[in-house]
Amino acid sequence: MKQVRPLYTPPWKADHADSGSLILRDGTTAAIRLSEPSDTALMQQFVDRLSPESKRRRFFSEGRPPDDFIAGLCDSSAPRSQLTLIVMRSWEDALHIIAAGSYWARDAHTAEVAMAVIDEFHGKGLGTLLLERLALLAIRHGFTRLWAVTHADNLAMREVFRESGFTAHEAYGGDEMEVELSLIPSETTVTRAEVRERLATTASLRPFFHPRSVTMVGASRDPKSIGYRLFDALRTNQFRGAIYPVNPHASEIAGVPVHSSVRTIPGSVDLAIIAVPRQHVLSVVDDCADKGVRALVVITAGFAEVGAEGTELQSQLAKKIRQYGMRMIGPNCFGILNTDRDVQLNATFTTLFPPRGRAAMSSQSGAIGIATLAGARRFHLGISSFVSVGNKADVSTNDLLQYWEEDPSTNVVLLYVESFGNPRKFARIARRVSRRKPIIAVKAGRSQSGRRAASSHTAALAASDVAIDALFHQAGVIRAESLEDLLALASGLSNQPLPLGRRVGIITNAGGPAVLCTDACEESELVVPELSARTRATLSSFLPLAAALSNPVDLIASATPDQYAKGIETLLLAGEIDALIILYMAVTVTDTPEIARGIMAGIENGRKAGAKAKPVLIGWMAEGDMDRTFNSQTETIPAYHLPETPALVLGKAATYAEWRQQPAGMVPDFDDLNLPAVKKICTDVLSRRGAGWLSVEETRNVMSALRLPVQPGGVAGTADEAAAVARQVGYPVAVKLASHQIVHKTEIGGVQLNLTNEEAVRKAFDSVRTRLAETNQLDAMEGVLVQPMLTGGVEVMIGVADDPLFGPLMAFGLGGIHVEILGDVQFRITPLTDRDAAEMVRGIKGYRLLTGYRGHPPADLDALEETLLRVSRLVEEIPEISELDLNPIFALPPGQGCRIVDARIRVGLG
Repeated sequence: MKQVRPLYTPPWKADHADSGSLILRDGTTAAIRLSEPSDTALMQQFVDRLSPESKRRRFFSEGRPPDDFIAGLCDSSAPRSQLTLIVMRSWEDALHIIAAGSYWARDAHTAEVAMAVIDEFHGKGLGTLLLERLALLAIRHGFTRLWAVTHADNLAMREVFRESGFTAHEAYGGDEMEVELSLIPSETTVTRAEVRERLATTASLRPFFHPRSVTMVGASRDPKSIGYRLFDALRTNQFRGAIYPVNPHASEIAGVPVHSSVRTIPGSVDLAIIAVPRQHVLSVVDDCADKGVRALVVITAGFAEVGAEGTELQSQLAKKIRQYGMRMIGPNCFGILNTDRDVQLNATFTTLFPPRGRAAMSSQSGAIGIATLAGARRFHLGISSFVSVGNKADVSTNDLLQYWEEDPSTNVVLLYVESFGNPRKFARIARRVSRRKPIIAVKAGRSQSGRRAASSHTAALAASDVAIDALFHQAGVIRAESLEDLLALASGLSNQPLPLGRRVGIITNAGGPAVLCTDACEESELVVPELSARTRATLSSFLPLAAALSNPVDLIASATPDQYAKGIETLLLAGEIDALIILYMAVTVTDTPEIARGIMAGIENGRKAGAKAKPVLIGWMAEGDMDRTFNSQTETIPAYHLPETPALVLGKAATYAEWRQQPAGMVPDFDDLNLPAVKKICTDVLSRRGAGWLSVEETRNVMSALRLPVQPGGVAGTADEAAAVARQVGYPVAVKLASHQIVHKTEIGGVQLNLTNEEAVRKAFDSVRTRLAETNQLDAMEGVLVQPMLTGGVEVMIGVADDPLFGPLMAFGLGGIHVEILGDVQFRITPLTDRDAAEMVRGIKGYRLLTGYRGHPPADLDALEETLLRVSRLVEEIPEISELDLNPIFALPPGQGCRIVDARIRVGLG
């Protein structure tokens, strides 16, 4: 490879920099957007609200700036010249600007930046948040540096520059200081931005999970209503704080005084549960804002899930929430619960309150949430907290992941997902969280029909399942195929250590279940190894002659509790296994209690003897005793009702453990990419021809600018030019139709190979031209591409398709016709890391062909990986590219690299 360096991507790059919401340091929120000419009065009021000191530091004068300057701050129509972001909050029934930041072009690469925050909002991190957004917008509009001048005693602004993490150069002159910031993100920039985001998000969600008081707006006296069931769940599950029911038509419910409005509640309120008719939701939000409520759970349905009118109402709701500085779960949700004994919050409309445990769950479906809470009891799975996110108008799965990342009560996160709002942000956060805690997800909508159902149910388009698989793999997310699998995996991963390898020991009292379990292990890519002579000798010392001492160890049907105990201890201490599956098929119901005690004794003895790091799972098939739990003072042993389930759980756990043990990949940034040249080619084509395929010459120019290994040659418009190119590159050559309109060139005789002289080249040119003329396609001919023939090597392909939600989706597989027939392809979402590229190359079934097979030389894997990484950078930096197909690429022996023989690139308007 050429010299490369890590490419750092700050978290805010995935956000919409010019609009949306900000989470402040104290956990409150604010709306942010570009300024508009209609903001002049608001901007003047903002300036007037600034203290004299703030005016002096922002405008170098305590007086009012000229009107034309104020008007300029309200014009963001020419972002290459100037731009202003405003941050807004609502109080006293009016919107107010609380902060503003601007940049102005100084030269082609540098923009001057300045910001101001009203005094009441100092110390909440607004300056740093504004600088981040301004930096991203400046980068998008071609600037590479920000420059600022401020008073040397402006310590707050100097702290903003330092806190940003951007490389800063300071220069002092008298009472002033000049600062120049490089906008190239660094490791420091990214780390500090992620920490700020995580801390602010966690602070904003704390009132949901640890409220001191809750108001139930829409509490009802009708036991069949949702309002009654929500209030009853809060009360009967003994919420530890104050409960304030609100209903303008009732004085008391179940002996509890009722308030006519949130505004009339005497005490402070942290959390509001809202279950009122849709038309009253916005006014209730106003009441909550007036009361100072920071967290809302909107149960009410009838928003984006029901059509355009509901979508507009949801947009108004989300906007109001941002402007009031609140956070909201929902609308159209099932509620929230927290099993912490100091909280005991059940703000859902089910009476099911799960046992306390270490698994947290987010569900996009209320019904699935109910089913999961019920199933958790069946699997003896303890829950730390649960959130039904509903339409995700504000609080999203991404927010919850960041909260649970730092939650000491949670060690595994469960997700039921129907759609993604910001999948790139999910990938970034999930990749970080998965390094510490497993994330298990069920993604609905695998089938076309399922995607339609998920879309109508959640008011969001479901994404390609191929992209989902790639996303989960790259982020270390464990994908469950069903709710049953989700619960089984959660039970295993929340209660047992991760396996250190894939070697599994099985002990059983029945052969049939052991065979099924062994088959399931192999299907899950686990190994059931032969036991060592030492282990077999130990087993034979206490087992009957009829017992099988291989793996699985079959104790036979007459197995005693003591034999189970000794056998389990022996296998746990065996160095040749990494995990243990215990199977028991009940012979009589009366045997099961003693067998269960024997199993636990064996596990405890094995742990005491040093086998603390090996996971243990049980397949307990004992009719009449299926609800048994296996607990010691230090752990819970998950028990499943089928012999295959422990193998499924261990297989997924082993794959996750391997992912976590691997070093995090690096997104490389090459030092020889001419991205501006590529950008110009693509934008010129779009302006001249509109969306479509680049010409062969344009495509080759793009690849050359990216330093991709293009097979030598050239495009010839005449037979003479074709002969000249052939002489230049050397015989034998291939002559191929050059056309961005005709895809399958061989089908019209547009490819001729192994041409050894000038006459053959001329005939080939004339033949292609004649054939196109006969089919009235001559206008599609750009000429012919003349290239030297390649011998040897393995044909592979690299492709890119633009997923409407996930962005560029890259593919790698065997090339030529193999890709269409075999479909042996690996997919990843960009940007690729070096680890992604290596896994793609090694992940195809045809990988053995690249390592040398039956006397053939191996391929240059480094060259293939570099090509993947360069293409990833191309499609990340040039969003105009909507599709790309490099096929075939000849993978040559080590040291010889690879050669792109044919390529097609399509540009679009987005």
